[in-house]
Amino acid sequence: MTEERITETTDATGNTHTTHTVVTDGESRGGGTNWVLIVIVLAVAVVGIFLLTQMNSAEVTKDNAVAEAASEVGEAANQVGDAAQSAGEAVENAVEN
Repeated sequence: MTEERITETTDATGNTHTTHTVVTDGESRGGGTNWVLIVIVLAVAVVGIFLLTQMNSAEVTKDNAVAEAASEVGEAANQVGDAAQSAGEAVENAVEN
């Protein structure tokens, strides 16, 4: 909104002075610029969410691989323990006979 203010003053000698003042509330920007900025912000948000999801997926896959490897190591340790037990029993049988 634009408003023009006109002020007239008269001094002691009778001279009249006129002052013109134009007041504006600010110019509105085009609506297209706002929409472009909104679309850019949304696109950046979507890309960010996609990247975070992909990184999270990779992290879960890595964690699953580590857990599976630990399980396999545990199974191998059980097999070594069983083999040691069998070897100990074989030595005992050999000593007794």
